[in-house]
Amino acid sequence: MNNSTPPNIIIIGAGFAGLSAASVLAKAGFKVTILEKNDQPGGRARIWESDGFKFDMGPSWYWMPDVFENYFALFGHKPSDFYDLKRLDPGYRIYYGKADFMDVPADMQQLEALFEELEPGSSTRLKEFLQQAEYKYKVGMGEYVFRPSHNIGEFIDWNLIKKSFSIQLLTSMSKHVRKYFKNPKLIKMLEFPVLFLGATAQDTPAMYSMMNYADLALGTWYPMGGMHEIVKAMVKTAEELGVEIKLNTEVLSIETAAGVVSNIKTNQGDFKADFVVAGADYEHVDQTLLTKADRNYSPEYWDKRVMSPSSLLFYIGTNCKIEGIQHHNLFFDEDFEQHAADIYTQPKWPDKPLFYVACTSKTDDNVAPANGENLFFLMPIAPGLEDNADTREKYFDLMLDRFERITGSNIRNHIVVKRSYALDDFKADYHSFKGNAYGLSNILSQTAFFKPSMRARKVKNMLYTGQLTVPGPGVPPALISGQVAAGEVIKYFKDK
Repeated sequence: MNNSTPPNIIIIGAGFAGLSAASVLAKAGFKVTILEKNDQPGGRARIWESDGFKFDMGPSWYWMPDVFENYFALFGHKPSDFYDLKRLDPGYRIYYGKADFMDVPADMQQLEALFEELEPGSSTRLKEFLQQAEYKYKVGMGEYVFRPSHNIGEFIDWNLIKKSFSIQLLTSMSKHVRKYFKNPKLIKMLEFPVLFLGATAQDTPAMYSMMNYADLALGTWYPMGGMHEIVKAMVKTAEELGVEIKLNTEVLSIETAAGVVSNIKTNQGDFKADFVVAGADYEHVDQTLLTKADRNYSPEYWDKRVMSPSSLLFYIGTNCKIEGIQHHNLFFDEDFEQHAADIYTQPKWPDKPLFYVACTSKTDDNVAPANGENLFFLMPIAPGLEDNADTREKYFDLMLDRFERITGSNIRNHIVVKRSYALDDFKADYHSFKGNAYGLSNILSQTAFFKPSMRARKVKNMLYTGQLTVPGPGVPPALISGQVAAGEVIKYFKDK
């Protein structure tokens, strides 16, 4: 690469993957510009502020702290250079009914005692379960996720094939958990991350018990100030390296000539690029921004993808304190499997949904006024459903009724801030395919090289990154996706 005239890289989207790719490429000496359609960076991890309340609009769980440490270390930083990270204890609370809940402790000895109390003899099995999960985590995070997965050839390695069997790619999460535990409360706790991986426990590979290791061993954390503090840290890092972020700049089309990007049209004018990294919604870029001749896939291909859930969200501010809840609260007082079926098997608005409530003001005084609470209600729903105000309000009443009945806290008359967010908002703000919130489902047929390709096959100087390609959905995988995409761009110019 000629340092006097570094190649010009355009990145579409300032989400985690886009920001990650931008900093790696800028550090490598490229000129990098991010085009972001919204008025703030962060993608789904934007913030919304109203009347003294500050809401994280999307991700609210900080898991896999090692991924963040490794990312910032690439640039000589630590997360603590930017934000104060606090481990939550308990990590979260699970409600099984009125006055029936379980707090999941951060301390391993306390966790083992909890398992033993609910199922005598299970503490020994928990140790074995988590030892396996740790192995899967280390293999998965060390040997799988940093592969661009262009083709199966990357995985034809006898050592890796043996490890694929040992991390149980071909066993279901449901069978794996039930091999160790019988107590329904423990099973629900261990299967809950699967709800956000985009499939039932029966259809999710047991490899994903590595998420239980991330949860129970590595812990649940919170960056003081909220999840958007990660975005601010990434933006600061990128800008220190010379990355330019253009907000309110929506890409309208990507024009090519002879299989190379020739022009990027936006609402703010045209941009030229030597290489494009698309961190916006993959399906939108593939089907809307590119001409038919340049697309990787057909509409039929996309329609057959199994998507992770969307969400119905409510951002709620109260003028009272709420006793008896934790920072993270899971309401599992209804049938887990029926709600999963309403999302994945026969998609419809659920009759008796599970839901989740975050109360970040339990940990952070800066996200709500002195005598208020900051609440985030989330109900997983199938993507592609009809979305309207009446339906949203119906489910808000349903969740609030159950929240009040189960916790004994009457908050309905104390709500001073309220905003809903669902399928139509995901589509409008992120061009999200079918209004999904979490990307592709992590079923075996959509793992690694079975995911939509990172490489734009018909456009030589373009790659995709983010939750619809490798390694998958979630904040840590998005950070990694950006790094992998950046590595492929660097290889492209070295090969040239």
